[in-house]
Amino acid sequence: MSFYQATGQGYLVRLTVSPGARHTAVVGLHGDRLKVRLAAAPEKGAANRELIAFLARALNLPKNAFRLLGAQSRSKVVEIHDLSPDLALRLEGLLAASP
Repeated sequence: MSFYQATGQGYLVRLTVSPGARHTAVVGLHGDRLKVRLAAAPEKGAANRELIAFLARALNLPKNAFRLLGAQSRSKVVEIHDLSPDLALRLEGLLAASP
């Protein structure tokens, strides 16, 4: 099972996040979720903002293409509203770039 799935409007991406890291980076898979360390504290939404900014940069999409679900826990689901034909490859590239 993959960490993302196609929808009619784009993709759903399942993530596990670890705030408070030194650098923001994908570190691999955690079960069926992409694990991301975030260089932001889990206070006042800072880690959530860092997650969206990181995904926007990594996938070369505007921040408004993302919608965060489950904002209060480490397990998150992000909706990506984009139907680019190569977005699945860019999502796979997130995992390939992990250490």
